[in-house]
Amino acid sequence: MSSLTTLSDVLDLIGALNDKPGEDTARERFRRHLRKRITSTGQVRDFVEECLRNSGPQYNRALQDLVNHIGTLLEFEVTFGRYSGVQREIGFDGLWRSPSGTTIVVETKTTDAYSISTATLLNYMNELVSEKRVDPEEEVLGLYVVGRRDNSCRELENSIIAERNTDTLRIISTDHLLSLAELIADNQMGHDSALTILRPSRPSIDPLIDLMTDVISTTGTHAPTPEMVEQVEEERIAYPQVDEETGDDAAEYYLTSAQQGHSESAEEMVCRLLRENIWAFRENTPLRDRVNPGDWICFYAAGNGVIGHGRVRIPPGEDPETGEKARNMDLSSYPLALDSVQLYPDEPTVIDVDMRKRLDAFEGRDPSTAWGWFVHTLRRISRHDFSLLTGEKNL
Repeated sequence: MSSLTTLSDVLDLIGALNDKPGEDTARERFRRHLRKRITSTGQVRDFVEECLRNSGPQYNRALQDLVNHIGTLLEFEVTFGRYSGVQREIGFDGLWRSPSGTTIVVETKTTDAYSISTATLLNYMNELVSEKRVDPEEEVLGLYVVGRRDNSCRELENSIIAERNTDTLRIISTDHLLSLAELIADNQMGHDSALTILRPSRPSIDPLIDLMTDVISTTGTHAPTPEMVEQVEEERIAYPQVDEETGDDAAEYYLTSAQQGHSESAEEMVCRLLRENIWAFRENTPLRDRVNPGDWICFYAAGNGVIGHGRVRIPPGEDPETGEKARNMDLSSYPLALDSVQLYPDEPTVIDVDMRKRLDAFEGRDPSTAWGWFVHTLRRISRHDFSLLTGEKNL
């Protein structure tokens, strides 16, 4: 079976995931497939995003297994949990043990169809200690892994703070959990550092990982090498700022992503802002000073794809009226005004392996390897790539 097979194809071959015991059940075959074939963080991200674009028990259960598989990529010893709870069994989704002695009890959430009670996960943690499956002398954390942030996540975070469980319970999105795995895969971080990140002072881990990925995307971890300088020069040639036919100044093209908020998903954030013909960059967003009127930006929402685009009317931070509008919307420091906006959240451009094979940005790269670097910050792209990612709408 090809490692580039889609998740849907794999699930069709394996059959319905359930808690039936046995070594040759669909559940065990799927987990073996993940261990043996889906070893790249890029492949895992493809499978996770496919889960988030689909609904139903099969994809929810596959996501639970994929989250645990990410735990192995983070170099934890992972015990998979049950899909459905039963009496007299502890209903955790995953149990991750660190060589350092810390144990993380994992709960995976994909929907806001029901509220999340901290008591459930805390009970699992206490029961594991009571049954001596976890050493009472060792550190035990509870980790909620959410497919998309929504109102229930905001309520959960507030509950964790109000109940003074910030030293015990944590929240992270699948997107940011994958970012940690990518940093380890790229040898930019070790297991102990990842574990340290899972112990912040606030329950939500995502902002800290945003900061780390921004720093790495902007500065790298080493001084520029001749190869890096050559790559920058190749990009300058590949993405010329002057139209070769007319000699006129040409628009530049960018891809950026939405950061999930406390109470809305990345998709909801993109739609809310673009309907108001506005966007905003953070202070540490790379390349924001290079964005000019007439440039085009397309917008990526994790778990969905590219769901909209627009043309820059006023660049970041240069218009008082746009700034006032941004402040009223609780946006970050560098707002920009857009026109020619189009939204298509129901018909997103999925950045799957087949799409990555066609993009200039992946030329010379293995499209099955980690690709979070491409979508996690403001990135200049070629007109060809912009056309592919937006379906050539308005171009």
